[in-house]
This record gives sequence, structure tokens and C-alpha cells, in this order.
Amino acid sequence: MSETEVAVAPHPLLLADGQPAAGAWSLDPALRHLNHGSFGAVPLVAQARQAQLRAEMERAPVVWFPELPGRLAATRVELADFLRVDAGDLALVPNASAGASVVYNALARHRGGEIVVTDHGYGAVTMGAERLARRWGGRVRTARVPLGADEDEAYEAVTAEIGEATDLVVVDQITSATARRLPVERIGAAARRQGVPVLVDGAHSPGLLGTPLADATYDFWTGNLHKWGCAPRGTAALVARGPLRDLLHPLIDSWGAQDPYPDRFDQQGTLDATSYLAAPASLDFVERTWGWSAARRYMDRLADYAAHVIGAAFTRLTGEDSRADVGMPVPGMRLVRLPDGLGRSRIEADALRDRAARELAVEAAFTSFDGIGYLRVSAHVYNTPADYEHFAEKCVPVLGDWAREQHC
Repeated sequence: MSETEVAVAPHPLLLADGQPAAGAWSLDPALRHLNHGSFGAVPLVAQARQAQLRAEMERAPVVWFPELPGRLAATRVELADFLRVDAGDLALVPNASAGASVVYNALARHRGGEIVVTDHGYGAVTMGAERLARRWGGRVRTARVPLGADEDEAYEAVTAEIGEATDLVVVDQITSATARRLPVERIGAAARRQGVPVLVDGAHSPGLLGTPLADATYDFWTGNLHKWGCAPRGTAALVARGPLRDLLHPLIDSWGAQDPYPDRFDQQGTLDATSYLAAPASLDFVERTWGWSAARRYMDRLADYAAHVIGAAFTRLTGEDSRADVGMPVPGMRLVRLPDGLGRSRIEADALRDRAARELAVEAAFTSFDGIGYLRVSAHVYNTPADYEHFAEKCVPVLGDWAREQHC
């Protein structure tokens, strides 16, 4: 959308009783919650379901824990149906980073010990890859993918780093800092032709993409259900296919260790697994209330509107183009370039996030890439156009002042 086009605000979503969608959450009304993508937000119905499950666990723990593996196996069937995968391929893990750690712990060096990542990778997952490379006596090769790279350019940038010494490729399906897709299907197919396993970090994909594993050509995929899926936090899926999946074990050894994959992930001592069991309540709530397809359309239209309104406000303030050229944009997320001097590194961006929460009463995501700071818009069904109009009117001028402070 160009600066001269008129941005059309979507009509806010409502609950069945006509109340605003936000009424189904317990989010503090004194704050503007504009950063769903980082930690998600759990609807009241799922909070109640998890509380009910915890009460059941505490009433009879000696009954609860022996029965837990069977209940988790049944829950995996429901979650696999949502992701449109085979339940026999899906294990439950606390988050996408944990899923990546499971894979790192399982793999052995077979070639030169090199691991290919990208400069858009999530920091914790990349750190795990670096630790694995040190253990192997190898190294990490970082594919540089320009923010504006289209599918072909991104594919070429990543596959150019795959060689005879490569033992693993780690690539994001949706990047956290830059809110863009990477062509994981094509990259996976290219790596498979060279006999190299691929781990796809799909942390943001469940709920944001309708079929995140369609046309999958990779060995491992891990994604959070507690982000866009709104499940209780600590709920993620690890999907593994092919012979390497038999090497995967949970991070905690327990009595299910000799069970096959993925059953052995269903028994991990006294782990509080109520987040897993309550996850279907969140997914079902969105489906019953609006339908996931309609929810995604709303989130995408709202993110588009938000980026236009906020970007126009920054442009009026600074006289500079605030639009971000993102080569493979994703639904529900957008980038807006910040004024020079703000959020130039991850540490600066995190500090900006914390200051905005304290001083502006806004929960917002600030990110950085290649030395440039961005506001990352990540809209969900409880957000409204008024949230972003408020940010444009009240917060953008203050951020402009903060940028000028950096130059003093």
C-alpha cells in the first residue's frame, strides 16, 4: 500500500453476544496490547480449562500422573488435526526453542560439522546451533538474506551455503525479527537432494498459517501453539518425519524413554502438562466464535491498516519513508521503520519495548535488523483499528522525541 492510498479500517470483531472480542481475554484495559506475536494471549475459556485441570491434578496426583500419557496422546490427535498432520508425527514440547533443542541433542556429525542458519534466525535457536557446532568441532555458516529478497533470492542465498561439509540446515518459516517468510519447502527439497537434514523453526506459524506443514520437504518442524493459537503458554509441537525421528528423545528422561516416538514425549515425570491439555480449548474457541479463516483475514487486514496508519504518522513526523520492503510478507504481521537512532540492535529494541510499556502504557514489539530499528505489528482478533490509531496519535510523537534524544 502506497502512502497515497486510503487505508480502510476493518470492522472490529465481536463476540456472539455483541461485545468486543477483547472481552474474551483478561488483558489489562489500562494497556494497549499490540504485541501478540511475542508471548500470545490466552482467552478466558482456556484459562478456566487449565485451572480446572490443575485442580483435578491436585485433588488426586497419584491418579493423575499414571493417566496423563493416555490423555496427552488423545490431545495430540486434536492438535495434529488443527495442524493437519499425522498424530504419529507430532510430539509435545514446551516451546519451539525446546523443539529445536531436542533435535540438536539427537543429531550426530556425519560430514564436516557445518550448520547453515540465516541472519533472520531467532537468537535462542541460533545459539543452540552454535553450541551444537562447537560440540561437533564444526562451525555455523550464516546465509545473508536481504529483507526485501523475494522467494528466488532468499532460496539462492540459503542454498548457496549448503555444501559437502553441511550436516544441518536451520531455517525460519516465519522470521521473528523481520516478519517475513522464507521458502522452507524449496530449501528443504534442495537440502534433501544433498542428503542434509533440515530443521524448520515455525514458531509463529500455527494459527497464522492455515496449513503450515503443507508440501513439507523437511525432517523436523517445531511451532508454538501459544502464540497465534492462543493456547496456554508452554505449548508447542515438534513434527518429525523420516528415519531421523527415531533419534529424538524428550529433554527430560523418564519412564517412557523406551517407548517409540512420539509416545515417549507423553511421560516426563511430574511436568505440569495442563497447558497441553487445555490447548484445544483455545483453538476451538476461535473456530467456534469466528472461524480460523475469518480470524486470519481480519488479522491481516488489521495489520495492513496498522502499518499504514502508524507509518504515515512517522513519515509526517520525520519526512522520511517509514515503509519496510519485506520480500515475502506474512499475514497478520508487518514492519514499520522507526526513526533513525531507535532500536538499532536487539538490546536497544528490547529497551525500547520496556520503556514503551512503562511510559506509554503500550505493549509493543520493537525489533532490529541490519542496524535498523522497526516496530513489528502483530495483530490478533482482540485488537481494533482504534489501538493503532491511538499509537499513531499518542505514541509516535513521543518516539520521535526519544529518537531526537539519541542525537543530542
